[in-house]
Amino acid sequence: MSALIVKACGPATSIQDRGRFGYQRFGVSPAGAMDRFHLAAANLFVAAEAGAAALELGPGGARLTAEGDITVALAGPACTLEVDGRQVAPFTAVRVADGGTVVARPAPGAAYAYLGVEGGIATAPDMGSRSMHRRSGIGGEPLAVGARIPATPGGREAVLLCLPELPRGETGPIRILPGPQDDHFGAEALAILTSAGYRLSGQADRMGVRLDGPTLPHRGGYNIVSDGIVDGSIQVPGDGRPIVLLRDRQTTGGYPKIATIISADIGRFAQIPPGEPVRFEIVTFEQAIEAARRLQAMIEGLASALVPLAAPLTSERLLGLNLIGGVTSATEAIGV
Repeated sequence: MSALIVKACGPATSIQDRGRFGYQRFGVSPAGAMDRFHLAAANLFVAAEAGAAALELGPGGARLTAEGDITVALAGPACTLEVDGRQVAPFTAVRVADGGTVVARPAPGAAYAYLGVEGGIATAPDMGSRSMHRRSGIGGEPLAVGARIPATPGGREAVLLCLPELPRGETGPIRILPGPQDDHFGAEALAILTSAGYRLSGQADRMGVRLDGPTLPHRGGYNIVSDGIVDGSIQVPGDGRPIVLLRDRQTTGGYPKIATIISADIGRFAQIPPGEPVRFEIVTFEQAIEAARRLQAMIEGLASALVPLAAPLTSERLLGLNLIGGVTSATEAIGV
């Protein structure tokens, strides 16, 4: 069975699939890829299902060595991939020979990239998912030097694939729905959230990120009876500084949540690097549903957009081609 061996990796590197569902009532976080669109893209290049497990790369990326021949592909809004020191375009599958070196990382302008591995990563599932949840240890221990990342046997496609036109996702402000506890804040709080400038602070991980900017005033106390939290909940503790909760979030919390990022924009928000600005915009429930449908349609449309990668122009390939379309005389052509 082919595999990748970790030679070096940043602390945010982990194995993630679409997520772990059905266990939140027991306090188990869903985890899963921060950006499901680029997870799907990376997987489809290597003959894996859209929601299969891939390598999620944060700052620092990873350096890996192939054990056996293996196909990989990198996807992300900004990322770089090198195979044996040679630059490989993102959104392109590449065959790595046994012993070859793979270096992959997100580039400036993005927080995460995804390395799809032949057929999908084949680590043992934990509660129906291969996603790693760092705080609980569910899904396996954090990746370290020497870790072996196995590929799924027989998952490689015969033809390497690429995406000739890079996907164009949504742009503009991050869209939110008010609540579920927006009534715990002063009337001006939502206006501040949507009109003031916020930046992502350095206090960020897969669980959530604190925003730097104006504080949001509570109406009365800031404690509530603990209730459910979802991906994208914007929780406001006693200091008034909002916290956006992400894939590794807790399942319940006792601070009021002024708003929730719509599901279609969670991946976009997660890709904003620390220190960068973010703006929010209130939308209707119907607009949120339509945005989710568009994102799902984009993911489903990826497979039909892939095309075979053109073979490189090697000497052997050139000798095997008919490059002569006819013969003429130069002297006859000019009437000599």
